Amino acid sequence: MTLNATFLGTSAAVPTTARNPSSVFVQREGDAFLFDAGEGTQRQMMRYGTGFGVSDVFVTHVHGDHVLGLPGLVQSWGFNDREDPLTVHVPRGTRNEVEQLVFAVGGDVGFPVRFDEVDAGNTVLDHQEYEVRAFQTEHRTRSVGYALVEDERKGRFDRERAEELGVPVGPEFSALHDGEPVELEDGTVVRPEQVVGDPRPGRKFVYTGDTRPHDAVVDAAEGADLLIHDATFDADAEDRARETAHSTAREAADVAARADVQQLALTHISSRYPGDARELGEDAREVFENAFVAQDGKQVEIPYPDD
Repeated sequence: MTLNATFLGTSAAVPTTARNPSSVFVQREGDAFLFDAGEGTQRQMMRYGTGFGVSDVFVTHVHGDHVLGLPGLVQSWGFNDREDPLTVHVPRGTRNEVEQLVFAVGGDVGFPVRFDEVDAGNTVLDHQEYEVRAFQTEHRTRSVGYALVEDERKGRFDRERAEELGVPVGPEFSALHDGEPVELEDGTVVRPEQVVGDPRPGRKFVYTGDTRPHDAVVDAAEGADLLIHDATFDADAEDRARETAHSTAREAADVAARADVQQLALTHISSRYPGDARELGEDAREVFENAFVAQDGKQVEIPYPDD
């Protein structure tokens, strides 16, 4: 079951020649989502071959570098005869602003567009095998972050033990793996716990948008396989980060360490850092070793924790 993230935009505030404004494309098997949609997002989707089959857009806050890509993207979907509905999730109190932005040049795009106001602490999207939750962040306006959290998976099936107990190969194996006891021809009952291990964790993807370091982010990111965190500035600009309600790379790394995540991606990079912004990565790795500076076009595969 694939789960991957493609960075479409990793710049803060304004685009640069190397970085587009904020957007991350996430694909989980056949489902595709956008987290924020800065200016030029649709071009980045074409450039990096993500496809356009997005069902939901999760907006962290209504600053231009996170939403100005929405009008063009929605218009293009209309030009291409999209019929599937689109849901745009936004922090509570910002629906009217985003709706007016999206339909600034006309409201008839030929497919349903729904705007969903969300609150921190609530489940935003509830699928059979995973959910997307909103969590509190700290910025200069109404803002939330989002966590895609998979359900637990079945434990591993011990085929060798099942055969030792006399379970015939066939439907009985599936029944046991699904939690149902099986009665053998001699009347013996084999129970699932005899041949199935403990449930295994699913995966967790967390995206903060713009934020100061916050306990709520630590809680939401606990044990995440991939945390994408605001890292606008280096450690020398901590005062500037505080003034603008952003984080330094070192502060993002501290959040990652406290949350015990597997991997940290540093994004929303200020234009004051050209090229690969390696100083931000160096700052972060002094606190949390498995950190990297995200680049536009980089794709990260998120494996299962026990693979």
